[in-house]
Amino acid sequence: MDALLSMTLLAVVCATPFWYPRWTLKRALARPLSPAALRTLADYIPVYDRMEPALQQQLQRLVVQFLHQKKFVGCAGLEVTDEMRVAIAGLACMLILNRPSKVYRPLHAILVYPGAFAAPRLDVGPGGIVTDVRQTMLGESWTDGRVVLSWEDVARGGREWSSGHNVALHEFAHQLDSESGTTNGAPYLGSADNYRSWSAVLSRDFAHLRHEAWAGNPDSVLDHYGATSPAEFFAVATETFFGKPWQLRERHPALFDELLKYYRVDPRDWQDAPVPELPVELPAVPANRSFAWANW
Repeated sequence: MDALLSMTLLAVVCATPFWYPRWTLKRALARPLSPAALRTLADYIPVYDRMEPALQQQLQRLVVQFLHQKKFVGCAGLEVTDEMRVAIAGLACMLILNRPSKVYRPLHAILVYPGAFAAPRLDVGPGGIVTDVRQTMLGESWTDGRVVLSWEDVARGGREWSSGHNVALHEFAHQLDSESGTTNGAPYLGSADNYRSWSAVLSRDFAHLRHEAWAGNPDSVLDHYGATSPAEFFAVATETFFGKPWQLRERHPALFDELLKYYRVDPRDWQDAPVPELPVELPAVPANRSFAWANW
């Protein structure tokens, strides 16, 4: 009898690490988001109200799981509020709608600063001389399970959604990128065919953006920061896909289609097409001056 009881207790102890997290998650998912949390989603994700109800419900469920599983840490004296938690969770979960995901399984902590923060870096100068420097950052994504964000810039991304600049989307795109084992601009895509198509399109458009950045072209729909590396290109393209989907589809149709296949949502469904700019009519040139520039 004692042996049977001991074996039962041992089985319970061994099973608890697997059973208990599932049980607590199930309990958390049974409690819907509060009205205040739903208002926060609408405030920081301006397209939320235009999403179909089924997608809204899916986002809400993902947010509940994210809040249950991730730890938020305030830095530099910041007290992280429920509003901040829900806003960041909502933005992170926008990237995993309609996708099989463990809700950023390796991620365990989000560090939040009041504003831009300084991060230590090693700068390699001429002759290989290494110098300790401090670089001002708006966000960082680490492969050890941490994301660091400036709350001021997270909030700005919500207010200026259509600008295509959103630090939360950017940093959580890096987290998705690292799911393949390395942060190199190629997240886990499933099949070899998907990787071939992804590599061909993103390599070409990355090279194009590098040329635009070198030439100082101010008319690029993609931020020139994306020319820094393939990883940054993917993160910048993600920001643009959600913030400026119509413009990205017009300028980089193949890139848009690759992101459409990966993210499995079409942000154009939530935003009106931009009004085309009318061509500027130049004043008529008098007949006797038609060749003034050529003659000069």
